[in-house]
This record gives sequence, structure tokens and C-alpha cells, in this order.
Amino acid sequence: MTTAGDSIDRRRALFTRLAPPTLLALSGILAIVTSDLITPELWKQRLVLALVGGAVVLQLGWLWAGRRRSEPDWVSVTYFVLRWMLGATLALLNGFFAFFMAAGYFDAHALVPGRRRRRLALFACSVPISFAQIGGIPTDGAMGWIVFGCLLGVNNGLLTFVGRLSEQEEERSRARAVTIAELQQAHEENAALHAQLLIQAREAGVADERRRLAAEIHDTLAQGLTGIIAQLQVVSTTTDQKVADEHVARATDLARHSLGEARRSVQNLAPEGLSYDGLPEALRKTVDQWTKRTGVPTVLTVTGSAQRLHGEISATLLRITQEALANVGKHANASRVGVTLSFMDGEVTLDVRDDGAGFNPLDLPNRTGTGGFGLDGMRARAERIAGSLTVEAEPGSGTAVSARVPLVVDERGTT
Repeated sequence: MTTAGDSIDRRRALFTRLAPPTLLALSGILAIVTSDLITPELWKQRLVLALVGGAVVLQLGWLWAGRRRSEPDWVSVTYFVLRWMLGATLALLNGFFAFFMAAGYFDAHALVPGRRRRRLALFACSVPISFAQIGGIPTDGAMGWIVFGCLLGVNNGLLTFVGRLSEQEEERSRARAVTIAELQQAHEENAALHAQLLIQAREAGVADERRRLAAEIHDTLAQGLTGIIAQLQVVSTTTDQKVADEHVARATDLARHSLGEARRSVQNLAPEGLSYDGLPEALRKTVDQWTKRTGVPTVLTVTGSAQRLHGEISATLLRITQEALANVGKHANASRVGVTLSFMDGEVTLDVRDDGAGFNPLDLPNRTGTGGFGLDGMRARAERIAGSLTVEAEPGSGTAVSARVPLVVDERGTT
């Protein structure tokens, strides 16, 4: 839009600068052809030649000086007045020089400052043109002057109409210029906002990745180390070698498992349990391992038509289950736990319920630097895949953790 507007302005300026000399050349040619008919007197022909020579010098001077001025000033007004005097005299000598006088119609706005002065300049140009249209100054009485007055009125009426259209076009041009400037400013602001959003998105991505890695480390290394410590504590307090060997073996298995999980977390892969199994099988192995480790009876129930879920969905539900079971082992003192995985229309739900001590959700302490991610971590995981997590608990009545996430099927199909 800006390029098109600049092109129109350049063409208009070129036309305004070249119209007077072009019309002078045209008028001169027509005057030479008709000199014997219109100006047969020798002195008139010589006067016309002298005036045309003066007009040529004036035009050449303005072609040089006019390029230095972008707004009307006293120099441009002086040029207009001198040109009018030469053109009016030539038009009275030979009517074809009215074409040269008409140049004032095209460039008065660029040469004369002020709206009223421009109208006066246009009227001044119409006077010799009207005389030329009736063949010169009327000498045949009142009728000639009446015709002249009528022509003068018609010419100025047309000038007023065309001038009004020109003013409206100028107003539209100014409005377009303002609109273009506003659009350019808005574009620059949008570009700056886009750059700022990119920076914020990059920072948010970095922060989200840090949270993800922190949660992964907590769910793998922290839980594995907790389990290893628990097994080793039993070894340190028992005198039965068979029991000690059994707990050492469990601690060793936990260490190997945690090491594999740590490697996969760093590589941003799915949890180890999902490497070869679907979510139901991975949950069953997780529940069985947790039961062996804690001795708390745990039952896994799968309802609905089991499907192979997208890797991120499966990983999120498995991690939530691991965290929920870890919380039960740390705090609930439960005698029974139930895990339910439900495949429904458009969503998957996971419920982990225990009959332990329960708690008041409103009295949860703030997470510290040494504590786990707990409920906040599970909720963040669910929300990251457009899901939700709710917790129902009462002191002495157990706890229920429920996660709902979208059902997104893996391309490999059902399990």
C-alpha cells in the first residue's frame, strides 16, 4: 500500500512539473501554424516570440528551482504571477495560448499557499481563458461581455466542482497516509510483541522442562533411593540372614530399576515399564512390585476396552500411579489399596484408593526443598496433557486420588 501511494505521488508531482512547459510547447506550435490567420501583424508576431522566449526562460528556471521546494513559498508565488502575466498576454494575442494558461489549473495547489489564495489564482487563470474562448476582449457591445460573463461563470463552476473533488481526494490521501502510518506502527508493535512472546515461550519451555526433569528425577531416583534405604534399614536391624539376603536382593533390584529409569528420564523416553508393555501391563507390574516392597495388598482393576494409548498419556498415568503409591507407603499406613484404570468414551480415568489414615486437604504443608513433589507434581503432570486431578480425603477415612486425561490412541492400535 505504501509503495502504490508513493508511486501515485511521484507521478502527480512529475505531471505538475512538466505540464506547463508541455502546454507552452503545444500552444507555441498552434500559434505558429495560425500566426498568419490570428496575428497577421508583424509587431504582434514579434511580441508573441518575445513573450514565448520569456516564458521558456521562466520555465527552465523553475524546472531548476522548483525541485528544491516541496511546499509553496514566495518564490513559487512569484513564478506563478510572472507566468500568469506572460500567459494572459499571449492568450489575448492568440487564443491557443489558453492551453498554456490552463497549466495554472493543475499546479496552483503546489505553487500558491492557502485555500483562498488558490481559489483566487484559479479565478485569475479562468479570466484570460474566457477571453480566449470568445476571441479576445469584447468590442461589439454588451452582448460580448454577457457571453464573456457566462463563460467565466461556467469555467469557474467547473473549477469549483473539480477543486472540490481534488480536495476530497487530498483528504482521502491524508487519511490513507495516516492509516498507513498507524498500520506500520501496529506492525512494528506486533513484531516487538511477537519477539517478546517468543522469548517468554522459550523461557516457559525451559522452566517446564526443568519441572519435568525435576519430577522425573523425583519419581525415579528419589523413590528408588527411598525404597533402597527402607530395605537396607531392615537389613541393619535383623539377625536373620535369610531375611537380610532377601531385602538386599530387593534393594539391588531397586537400584537397577532406578538406574534404568534415570537414563530414560534424561533421554526423555517413556518409563521403563512402557518400553515393551501397554499401560495396563505396566501398571500391573508396578502394583506387584510395590506390594512386594511394602507388603500392603493392592488390587489393580481395568474396566472398559483397553487400548494402546499415546506414549505421553501412558507415561503420565504410570507416573501418577507411582507417586500415589509412594505417598501411600510414606504416609497412609494403609492395610489395603485399590488401583482402577477405566477406558471410557473420549477419556481415561485412574483411581488410587487406600483405607489409611487420610488427611485434611486444606491443611497440607507447603513443599520444601527436601520434600517430594506429591500432589502438586501429579496435578501438574495431568494438566500438562489437558487432564485434571482431584483428591478426596478425610482424616481416618483414607484417600482417593483420581486423574482424568484425554483418550489419545497410539497409531499401533489396541493392546
